[in-house]
Amino acid sequence: MNRRNFLKTGAATAAVLAGIPMLTTGCRTSLRSRLMEKQPSPNIPGLSADGYRILHYASLAPSGHNAQPWFVRIDAPDHWTIGLDPDRRLSVVDSNNTEALLSIGAFLENLVQAAAAHGYQAHATIPAKDHFNPDGNPDVVSLGLEKIQPKEMDLHRLTSRRTVKSHLSDRQLTPEDVSAFSHLTDGHLFYFAKGTAHADHMAEQAVANYIIQMKNSSAVREMAEWTRLKDTAIKEHRDGLTPAGMEIQGLAGWYVRHFMDQADVTKKTFVEKGIEKTRHQTRQGAGWLVITGEGNTVADLIASGRRFQRMALEARNRMIAIHPMSQTLEETRGQQHITKNHGPGTIPHFMLRVGYLDKYPDPVSIRRPVEWFIRT
Repeated sequence: MNRRNFLKTGAATAAVLAGIPMLTTGCRTSLRSRLMEKQPSPNIPGLSADGYRILHYASLAPSGHNAQPWFVRIDAPDHWTIGLDPDRRLSVVDSNNTEALLSIGAFLENLVQAAAAHGYQAHATIPAKDHFNPDGNPDVVSLGLEKIQPKEMDLHRLTSRRTVKSHLSDRQLTPEDVSAFSHLTDGHLFYFAKGTAHADHMAEQAVANYIIQMKNSSAVREMAEWTRLKDTAIKEHRDGLTPAGMEIQGLAGWYVRHFMDQADVTKKTFVEKGIEKTRHQTRQGAGWLVITGEGNTVADLIASGRRFQRMALEARNRMIAIHPMSQTLEETRGQQHITKNHGPGTIPHFMLRVGYLDKYPDPVSIRRPVEWFIRT
C-alpha cells in the first residue's frame, strides 16, 4: 500500500472509530444557503432590483450535470434575450443541444412565474432556428416584460424544488396525481406503473444505456469535468455535480469530499459504483413518467422544458420525487430502440423515474449568482 492510499484508508478508518463526528458538523444544505443567500443586487446596467430577483428565481431551474447552460443579455430594461452559452454545453452526451434547450425551457418557466409575482408579464418568442448552432448565434428566447399588477405565486416552490433519487416508494401514483401532472404538461404525459412490461423495459434501457455511456471514455471525462467534489471547487464554480447532488452521503460523502478529486471520477471503481447505483435506483419507485413533444424544433424543446418544470414545481406539494434518467434519449442505441418500438408520432423528451417520499429533503445543488450569467 503506497503512502497516499495508506493515508486515505487511515483517515476513513479513524473517522469510523471516532464515531464520525465530522460528518455532522456543517450539512451540505448549509453550504448551499451560505453560497446562495440573497445579496443586494449589483449595479448591472439596465437591470432593476426586481429584474435581479426574477433572474435569481429563474436560475434555480435544473439542467444536465447542473451545467446551467443559459445566459441572459439585457438589451433594455424591458427586453432580455436568453441564450445557450457554448462554453457550458455537454458536447458528448448532448451533442445536439436537446437537453440544454429543455433546461432553458425550465429556466424560462421559472422566470415567467417569478416575473408575474413581481408584477411583470413576460412575453416570450423563439427566434432560434431549427438548425440551431450556439457557436454561430446562441440566442434562443426573446423576452419582453410588461408591467402588470403582481400575481399571487408560490415562489417557495421554486426555491424548494429538487431532484430526488433515493428512498422512492413502490406505491403507484394515484389517478388524481397523474391527472394533475397531465394537466400541467398540457396532456403530453404518459405514466407507466412499476411492474408493467413497459416500465420494466424502461428500467432495463436506462441501465443498458448508462453502461454504454460509462464505457465511453469521452462521456466519462465530460462527467468528471463537471464534477465538484471539494467545497473549494463548489465555491469557485457554483455549478456541476457535487457529492450532495449525487446523493453520496454519510461516511462515503465525507470520504469523497476530503480524499477524491476529478481524476478519481474516471477510474474503474467510481464508474462501477455509478452503474451499481443506477441499477439499484431503477428498482425503486412507482414507475416512470414520459413527457412527449410535438417535434424536435427549438420551440418544441422549450415548450417541453416548460411543461416539465411546471410539473416538477408541483411534485413536492404531492410528496412525489422526480428523477430524470435520460440516458436512453442520449445514446444512439437508445434512440434507435425508441424509434423501433414506438410510432413516428411518439417523440419523448423526458424519461422520469417517480415515486412517493415519506420525507422530502431540502435542495442541495448550487447555482451561479445572477451576475455570473448576465451579458450587457
